[in-house]
Amino acid sequence: MKAPIDRPEENIQEIQAEIVPTEPEANTQEKVAVEEFRITGDALVSKFKELIHQGNIRRIIIKNEEGGTLIEIPLTVGVVGGVISAALFPVIAAVGVIGAMVAHLTIVVEKRA
Repeated sequence: MKAPIDRPEENIQEIQAEIVPTEPEANTQEKVAVEEFRITGDALVSKFKELIHQGNIRRIIIKNEEGGTLIEIPLTVGVVGGVISAALFPVIAAVGVIGAMVAHLTIVVEKRA
């Protein structure tokens, strides 16, 4: 039996977190923390918006149950936590469509460490 839709954040599981070095950019070595969340399709948009509000996200990757990448969204430093610009509305719409079509997803989040 499925959980009620009014509390979709209860269906979110944090899977793992690790820090991995990335390729040097402009002679600086930046470390990136990678987190994965297993989530249901109905909670995808709310989790996506929550992650954008955090403001330290470099990239969000949404994968299906088999681990195949559905969409990879690079976020620039221009996206400030708490502010969702008009440029992100099409991305949020695409994320909503993916959430409606796929029941179980994995969100991979790369954060600046």
